[in-house]
Amino acid sequence: MKQSKEMALLKDWKLHLIVFIIVLITERIGQFSIKVGPGAILLLPMLYALIIGLALYFTPIIKEKQSINAEPLIIIGVGMLVAKIGVIIGPQIISIIEMGPALLLQELGNLGTIFVALPIAILLGMKREAIGMTHSIGREPNIGLIVDKFGFDSAEGRGVMTMYIFGTVFGAAFLGLISGFLATYTPMSPLSFAMASGVGSGSMMAAGSGALVAAYPEMADQIVALAGASNLISTAFGLYFSIFIGLPIAERLYNLMTRNRDKKALKGVD
Repeated sequence: MKQSKEMALLKDWKLHLIVFIIVLITERIGQFSIKVGPGAILLLPMLYALIIGLALYFTPIIKEKQSINAEPLIIIGVGMLVAKIGVIIGPQIISIIEMGPALLLQELGNLGTIFVALPIAILLGMKREAIGMTHSIGREPNIGLIVDKFGFDSAEGRGVMTMYIFGTVFGAAFLGLISGFLATYTPMSPLSFAMASGVGSGSMMAAGSGALVAAYPEMADQIVALAGASNLISTAFGLYFSIFIGLPIAERLYNLMTRNRDKKALKGVD
C-alpha cells in the first residue's frame, strides 16, 4: 500500500533533523547589527537559515525527496504565524483603525513596480516576459491570473514564474535587510514600514516585521499587528488590483514602449 504524502512527510526524519540543526545554529549565532551612517542593517536568524538552507540544497545532504517534503512545511509555518498575528491584531484593532486609508491604499505601491521596473526590463531587451514579471509582486494568486489569461507556457507565464522563484529564494532576505535599514536610517515611523512589509507573502512579511521588532522591541505588538493586517489586505485585494488595474496598465505601457521596436523589427523582416 502506497504511503500518503502526510505520512511520508512525518517519517522523513532526515528533513526534520536538518531543520532542527539549522534552527539551533542560527539561534546560536543570534542577531547582528551593522551600523551604516545613522541607520543599521539588521541580520536576523531567519536570514542565516535561508542562506544555510539554500547552500545545503546544492549538496548531497539534501536530496529531491527532502526538497519536495519541505514545501508543505512552509505552509504549516506560515499558518502558525497567521494564527499568532490574529491573536495580536485583536488588542491592537484601535491602532489599525487609526491608520485609516493608509492600509487600504497600500496596493497603489504596485504601480511603482510597473512604472519603474517595466521600462528597465524593456530597456534590457526583455519582451512580454516583462509583463508577467512586473505587473505585481508575483505570488500564487498572480501566477493563477497570468496562467489563466496567457497560459503557463506563454512568455508572461515564464515571467511571473521567474519572479515567484526569485521572490521565494531572495524576497524574505531582501525585505528583512531593507526594512530594518530604512526604519533606522530614515525619519519615517517604523509603523509605516510595518505596513509596507505586508506585501502578500507570509515569509516576506515575517522577515520584514521581524527586523522591525528587533529594532523597536517596545513597539512589537503594533508592528506585528499592522504587518499582519496589511498582509491580509494585500492577499485579499491584491489579486483584484492586478486584474483591474495592474495587469491592464502593464500591458498598455508595454505596448506603448515597444511600438517603435516592433515596427523596426517588421521592417527588418520585410
